Amino acid sequence: MNEIPKCFYRISSVALVLNETRDKFLIIKDDKGWWGLPGGGLDWGTDPQDDIPREIEEEMSLDVIHVAKYPSYFFTNSKPRKSNLELSIWYAYIVYEVSLNNLDFSPSDECVAIDFVNIDSLPKEKVHNQVIDLAEAFDSKNHTPC
Repeated sequence: MNEIPKCFYRISSVALVLNETRDKFLIIKDDKGWWGLPGGGLDWGTDPQDDIPREIEEEMSLDVIHVAKYPSYFFTNSKPRKSNLELSIWYAYIVYEVSLNNLDFSPSDECVAIDFVNIDSLPKEKVHNQVIDLAEAFDSKNHTPC
């Protein structure tokens, strides 16, 4: 199957890693200069509590301590296919709050830098729609410490 039917979404489970004051979230920069959220496509037959730690290990060589049982945010958006700009791939992003052991990441092609942002501090260029969508929905009042 070469094309994803228009009625399907590529499901991505991504991590909401908060700073100490819980008013900003972590984004990662890839080796092409694009900022995105840590995580990725949900592998068939897995759940986010297994998939997100695997993605973070691959991207940043970091250990996940905890993945929330339920998502904090859900949104969709589309991205044009590189081979045919008239066709789009629709993505559904399921965002889970995640705790990491530390932030001492090992650079990879998927993560050369990290930053904590909110709607007021987004980078000016090369920001994936997923980051913008989360920044617009993000409400720090929903993430008070337990």
